[in-house]
Amino acid sequence: MINHHLLAIIFGILGNAISFCVFLAPLPTFYRIYKNKSTESFQSLPYQVSLFSCMLWLYYALIKQDAFLLITINSFGCIVETIYIALFFAYATRDKRIAAMKLFFTINVAFFSLILMITHFAVRSPSLQVSVIGWICVSISVSVFAAPLMIVARVIKTKSVEFMPFTLSFFLTISAVMWFAYGAFLHDICIAIPNVVGFILGMLQMVLYGIYRNSGVKIDTEKKINSSEQQLKTIVVMSQLGVSEVHPVDITVDPLSETVHHEDPSKQKEPSIEDGKCHVGTVARFEYI
Repeated sequence: MINHHLLAIIFGILGNAISFCVFLAPLPTFYRIYKNKSTESFQSLPYQVSLFSCMLWLYYALIKQDAFLLITINSFGCIVETIYIALFFAYATRDKRIAAMKLFFTINVAFFSLILMITHFAVRSPSLQVSVIGWICVSISVSVFAAPLMIVARVIKTKSVEFMPFTLSFFLTISAVMWFAYGAFLHDICIAIPNVVGFILGMLQMVLYGIYRNSGVKIDTEKKINSSEQQLKTIVVMSQLGVSEVHPVDITVDPLSETVHHEDPSKQKEPSIEDGKCHVGTVARFEYI
């Protein structure tokens, strides 16, 4: 007879190993920030949301008990994401630092404290506490897993996988499989459900990669702007770093027409695109924190 608990441990260990790699994936980003002493156009939101998710899952594991593998990976995640956020605070401009700190205290201090107090004082039954916290974790995790839908929509629209690396999609899909199996063998649907969503989205990304990988389409900056929809669109990059990075694009709009004009790089003090980075020029400044 198959020992479900033993299988859960095996899949949990494999899930931990893959998740360790995923948590460490943004290291090149923060080495670049440290080297350049600037956060450039990188945003802190993905790391703040990841920290919040890790804190919730750690709280769930501690309340649930007998969830050592969840405790180890989410403790590691909390430490790593805190370091990332601290580095962002250290090298961000004053305005970006203040905005990031407000976001940090709103999400990871105030909101988490509210959840902690409600579940601890308003919900007395330990089993009900586990259930309530678990479904809160499910809702947050599903929201995080749904974020790559922006990338999927962009790939379908542009017929290019330039901004959707196969390696990242593959490992996130494998991670979802491992944690789904872990939750299924433990009969814990709060762990299993979000990873079903993660697996489906991961498979969708890999199928799209297979369809468009030989299309030869390269994203041209001029084609990234649709003047009939809005004055500015962001380039969303799902990179090997494991996070979505939003880079502003400079444009000017002629008030007497609907035509959107890109600034001529030769007439700006800074190039609009250099080494794959989009810088904000003097005409319009849009910053995302």
